[in-house]
Amino acid sequence: MATGGASMECHTCKETIKQGDEREFHGNPICEDCYMVALSPAKACDPWAVHSAKSFSNDEKFTLELTDLQARILKMLKEAGGAGTSALADALGVTESEIERDIATLRHMEKVRGELRDGKKIIRLQD
Repeated sequence: MATGGASMECHTCKETIKQGDEREFHGNPICEDCYMVALSPAKACDPWAVHSAKSFSNDEKFTLELTDLQARILKMLKEAGGAGTSALADALGVTESEIERDIATLRHMEKVRGELRDGKKIIRLQD
């Protein structure tokens, strides 16, 4: 960790971190957002999450609502017929980490799925 200064740089995203607000991960200073991602990575294949999403969507007392970003992802995938996570992130103006989290959630809701096209991982709408 850096000492003597008022701020430092996140090892992961390169954003400035105020001294005292940094977290340490694998010996490197990182910001709180990157720390949360490191401790809780998105899991696209989670049978329990899929079961929970199905259970809630089948219960009339609950309504599964999409976030603005999730709705924009679905719209883009519908228009493009599928896209990679980096292309989605670039087009939607967010980080790839944000896209991966929302893709994992959409997969749990069985709205999207992954496939290989020409050896590349593509996200597309669920049939």
